[in-house]
Amino acid sequence: MLEIKPRTITRSEVRVPGSKSYTHRVLIAAALAHGKSSIDGALFSRDTELTASALTKMGARIRADVKNRHFDVVGTGGCLSSSHSDIFLENSGTSMRLLAAVAALGKGDYILDGSQRMRQRPMAELLAALLQLNIPAKSLHGNGCPPICIGGGLVEGGPVQIDCGVSSQYLSALLLMGPLTEKGLEIEVIKGPVSRPYVDLTLTVMKGFGVEVKHQGYSRFTVPGGQCYRAGEYLVEPDCSQAGYFWAAAAISGGEIKVNGIKADSAQGDLGFIRVLEKMGCALSFEDDGITVIGGPLQALEVDMGDMPDLVPTLAVVAAFAKGTTVMTNVAHLRAKESDRLAAVAAELGKMGIEVNCGEDFITVSGGRPQGAVIKTYDDHRIAMSFSLIGLKVPGVMIEDEDCVGKSFPDYWSVLDTL
Repeated sequence: MLEIKPRTITRSEVRVPGSKSYTHRVLIAAALAHGKSSIDGALFSRDTELTASALTKMGARIRADVKNRHFDVVGTGGCLSSSHSDIFLENSGTSMRLLAAVAALGKGDYILDGSQRMRQRPMAELLAALLQLNIPAKSLHGNGCPPICIGGGLVEGGPVQIDCGVSSQYLSALLLMGPLTEKGLEIEVIKGPVSRPYVDLTLTVMKGFGVEVKHQGYSRFTVPGGQCYRAGEYLVEPDCSQAGYFWAAAAISGGEIKVNGIKADSAQGDLGFIRVLEKMGCALSFEDDGITVIGGPLQALEVDMGDMPDLVPTLAVVAAFAKGTTVMTNVAHLRAKESDRLAAVAAELGKMGIEVNCGEDFITVSGGRPQGAVIKTYDDHRIAMSFSLIGLKVPGVMIEDEDCVGKSFPDYWSVLDTL
């Protein structure tokens, strides 16, 4: 358990690690490429380690330089090796979903399993899409959740429909697999996708690796088959969702915090969080080497969070200090994350004397005066990091199981201490 000490923040600068979403996707693309790729700025966290380990089991040769945040990856050219043991992915939903489709390019059966929480997270829509492509894919417990078994072999491709109302990662999984199918994929999205900027990230990474994808909005995607991922040198930009904690700290404290290395033209959807904070009363400053948020008196607002779901707990914490009631909509899919994040936010803010209401697809937070409390983290890194911000302003905030931040930001506590 970790106690967060209140402090006065005037002006600070921080650097956050590389984007988790980018790192997963670049590792996969490099593992599918011909030849050796060099990846700089990568995130080294538990989730990305799990993806790298799984790709190694599938035949990629990966050398990690943790100190310099660098990976060297010798790819498989799309010819994945068979795996002689189960691939255990703990509670990394991104690893599970993206690799489920990639495994279809391999040889023999791949069993992908995870933690108890991972075994509750939905996969049915992706499994159904793989079955449409004549890829053997099943939930071993018959409930549409891991553990799952994917049969690898020659994937012919063809038309496929996919429901992305729960996760855009289903679509990203098919996109990443598509170029290495024989005939390519014609993907029709029949619901969603939620979190559309993550689809844009996937397309950006694929383009960087020389792969062609055509699409009409977010409903139809054409991925020509018989393509090759091109090995090369790739740079992972800093993670905007991790930056969001420090921008939120500025909002709560009234101080000024700059996150270095983030550009205003980043394709990450979570960059939109700064505009939400601006509408609540913060000021923004854009420089060549980073983006600064300057806190001010906070006003509640109503906002669609469908494109930045990972920042819902962070915004909820900021809203606890705002005047009025903040309404966040398009958030139903947060119930299927590392924890039921809507329930977790409601329970923990409730402990602190803040009124929270959850509906099927919304959450409201009425601003007030949060009180100190022992925060249960639900083994969810984003709950731990978001609620730690309250402790910068309020005494008596204790974070249970603080090491869960290792899933995405192992150095979080030391960076927070620099404020």
